[in-house]
Amino acid sequence: MNPRIGSALTFSQMMFITLQSLPGFITFDSSSTRIEEGNRKTWLSYLPRLKPRQVPIMRWFSQVLVHTTGSLLNNWAFAFNVPLTVLIVFRSAGLAVSMVLGYFVLGRRYSAIQVTSVLVVSSGAVLATLSKTSTASSTVELVDMQRYGLGIVMIVTSLLLTGILGLLQEQTYKEYGPFWKEGVFYTHLLSLPVFLFLARDVKQGLASLNYPGSSVSGPAPGSAFSSWLILSGNLVSQLLCVSGVNKLTSRVSSVSTNLVLTTRKAISLCLSVWWFGSGWNAELAIGACMVFAGSLAFSLASSGTSVSSSEDDRESARDVHSSKRRKGKSKKE
Repeated sequence: MNPRIGSALTFSQMMFITLQSLPGFITFDSSSTRIEEGNRKTWLSYLPRLKPRQVPIMRWFSQVLVHTTGSLLNNWAFAFNVPLTVLIVFRSAGLAVSMVLGYFVLGRRYSAIQVTSVLVVSSGAVLATLSKTSTASSTVELVDMQRYGLGIVMIVTSLLLTGILGLLQEQTYKEYGPFWKEGVFYTHLLSLPVFLFLARDVKQGLASLNYPGSSVSGPAPGSAFSSWLILSGNLVSQLLCVSGVNKLTSRVSSVSTNLVLTTRKAISLCLSVWWFGSGWNAELAIGACMVFAGSLAFSLASSGTSVSSSEDDRESARDVHSSKRRKGKSKKE
């Protein structure tokens, strides 16, 4: 309906998840405040306030910067002639990005099968990207290909930021414990001020939902009610997705999480091709199969590295235990 709705869509997702999570982080208990006049509490002490955090605010700030930028770039890519099928396949290469970041940042080592799987995934992503040019008309203007190239750059950047976000979350959960609900709430709450700089784009995107047939990209039959209904469905599904992924990350290994996400992306790709009935060709099919098969092979190969995994688990357990012990001492003091 409107390929330039990216900012409005991201803002709507952030606001909806924040409001839905807010009741669980508000308290009316004034016992933890010191807003008093002598022995009598002031009226400010009766106002609602946020509950004490389990994780330092700067940890969430760093994740907010990465998460918001990645989400905006991912949604903006639709305005640069990037099909949804290519977007899904490219984002499926996140396993390869996580491996590269783990190697250079965390000093992890990988087997030959894992490296081969990553090469297959990367080649599949490239093939899927080039499939766009192979099916394009010979009369396509150069500016269109430049916009498409810029959209691919946006997806790649978003992919890198997603990998960095995963590392930040992993380190945070290891050090402070699996407080995934707090992570979901604060990463979305602290993202909202960013949209003050994008107010015009947000306003334009939300207003376009009232006139779904007047998009510059062409006619899109439907009513305003159906447009807002589609947005509502997107918000609910986004809430379920974000909550599920964060909860899964806090309970199982990153290998299991990547395997689940790869399966989910494969299903998304099939549904996208079936629903929209376009954007599918032999190159994209081969590229998609390479991405999914490579990701699956990487996950299965990683499940055999029990030694390093158990060491990571023991290190994580020691970190969480020491963190809880430090918190217990601070409370006693």
